[in-house]
This record gives sequence, C-alpha cells and structure tokens, in this order.
Amino acid sequence: METAPVIWVRRGGLAVLGLGAVGLLFFAAATVGQFPVSFGDVARILWEGVTGLPQDVSDRARAVVMDIRVPRLASALLVGLALSAAGATYQAVFRNPLVAPDILGVTSGAGLGAVLAIFLSLPVAAIQGMAFVFGLGAVTLVYAVSRAVKGAHDPILVLVLAGVVIGAVMGAGIAVLTYLADPYDQLPAITFWLMGSLAGVTFSDLGNAWPAVALGLGPLFFLRWRVNLMSLGDDEARALGVDTERLRLLLVICATLATSSVVAIAGTIGWVGLIIPHMARFVVGPEFSRLLPATILMGSVYLLGVDTIARAATTVEIPLGVLNAFVGAPLFLWVLARARLSWR
Repeated sequence: METAPVIWVRRGGLAVLGLGAVGLLFFAAATVGQFPVSFGDVARILWEGVTGLPQDVSDRARAVVMDIRVPRLASALLVGLALSAAGATYQAVFRNPLVAPDILGVTSGAGLGAVLAIFLSLPVAAIQGMAFVFGLGAVTLVYAVSRAVKGAHDPILVLVLAGVVIGAVMGAGIAVLTYLADPYDQLPAITFWLMGSLAGVTFSDLGNAWPAVALGLGPLFFLRWRVNLMSLGDDEARALGVDTERLRLLLVICATLATSSVVAIAGTIGWVGLIIPHMARFVVGPEFSRLLPATILMGSVYLLGVDTIARAATTVEIPLGVLNAFVGAPLFLWVLARARLSWR
C-alpha cells in the first residue's frame, strides 16, 4: 500500500506537470494567428507585461499579443474551467452521467437572460446578473419537473427529458427576442453572441467574470469531500450527517453562478461540461476531490486548444460554439463507446 507522502508527491507532480502544459500551450497559442508573432517576441512582450521593463518589439506585435490574444486566451482558460467544473458538479449532485450545463437548460436559461439584457441595452454587470438568475431558474425548473413526474420512470431519462423541454422553452424565448431585436444594432450582437465567441473579450470583461467564477468554484473545493458522500445516495448521506437538500442547493447555485458568468462573456458554448468530466474520470477516477482539479485542468486545455483552432485554422474565424460542436459531438460518441454509462 502506498503511503500518504508518496500519494501527495505523485499528485503534486501531476499538478505541476498539468500547469506546465497549460502554460506551454498558452505561450504557443499566443504566437498563432493571422498575424504571426515569434516565440521570442511573445516571451519579450509577456516579460514586459509582468515586469514593466521595456523590450525591443514592434508596437504592432505588442498590441496584437497584449490587447487581443492574451485576454482571449485567458478567457478561454476561464470559460473552459468554469463549464467543465460545473458539469462535473451537476453530474455528481444529480448522480447522473448525462447532465451538463447545456443539457440541464442552464446554458439556455443563462443565454435567455443575457440576450434579454442585450435587448434592453443593459451593461455587462447586468448581463451577468440576468444570466445567473435565468440560469438558476432554468435548472430549478428542470429539477422540480423531474421530481414531480418521475414516478416509476427512469430518473435519468426524466431529468434529461425535462432539461430538453425547459431548454426548448428558453430557446423559444431567445428566438422571440431575436425576432424583435433592432436589425441594425441589437440583432448582430445577439447573433454573434449566440454562436459563441471569445473574439471581443477584453481585460475588463475578464475582470467582471473571474470574481463570480471564483466565488462559484471556491465552495466546490471546500465541499469536495461531502460531494463524495452524495454519491452514496440521499439516505446514506443523511445517515452520515450531511444535509443533502441544503448541500445540493448550494452546489447547484455555485455551479450555475460559474456557468452564467462565463456565458455572459462568451455566449453559448456547449459540450464542454458534458465531455470533459467523463474524460477526467478515465484519468483519475470518480473520486470528486481528484476529479474536480483534473476536470478544471482538462477543460482549460481543451477550450484553449479549440479556440486556437477556431481563430487560426482559416482566414475567416470560425465561431467557437460552432467548431466546438463539430469537435465535441464525435468526441462524446467516443466517450460513450469507452465508458460505462454510470454517474460513478
């Protein structure tokens, strides 16, 4: 049997290796685009940004890297980690391998709130607030409907179908607002946002989003041991001293806050919260204290890679949500073929 220090050293080594891979990918992605920047120039620009010491680089390269690519790459990491962590949390809380922010209707609900805020010409903070309220309302409706009609039906099937129905209703609301939007002002912004993109993200947007994501993910780390008890079922968890209803509500609120915050700046991006937790289970297993960090790391790397392809593969940028669907759908089929369909 391995001793505790050996286990901690191994986990620490894997964490350092994973963070190093993220840093290397971030650095490499900053060199790629319609305006190529050499590795040396990127290193000098980043060093200048960290230390404030002037470096011998062109103003154009500096503007491309610091004003466009760095905030975009940082937002890809933030969106990827938030959606993947939320997906892992939903799957653990509802003990269901098919739930995810988009399948539970959270993404559609947050999208409806954000589109309504755009339709009303509200500021970014209001867009995030309405995305959170509508996202939380959507997942609450899904859970309430599934509890009300489950009866003798398969609870997994009922939860997924309820998510599909509520998501369709939210999608209809988005369609109505899109139809009513000003075709010269609001409609282009809504359409571009619905396809999902990080092209317009700025440091200001990141400053508005990351505190909410941190507030949502923080309790997940502190409560990760209790989440494991939830996997035993409500009766067993209550017997061990866990208030399952209160814990479930808190976890859902936290995951929804993280999801809605990134939806407000990136638009609707599906598949991440569904696929990445399953892939992380292949690597570290279902134990939530290991699964959550692995999911966050893999989600960040995944979306950073997909976004780099979206902006650099062709002369015209591919919308991130569209490309992610092309990548995510076959990847999920592969996951289904490899994994036993169980929330554990």
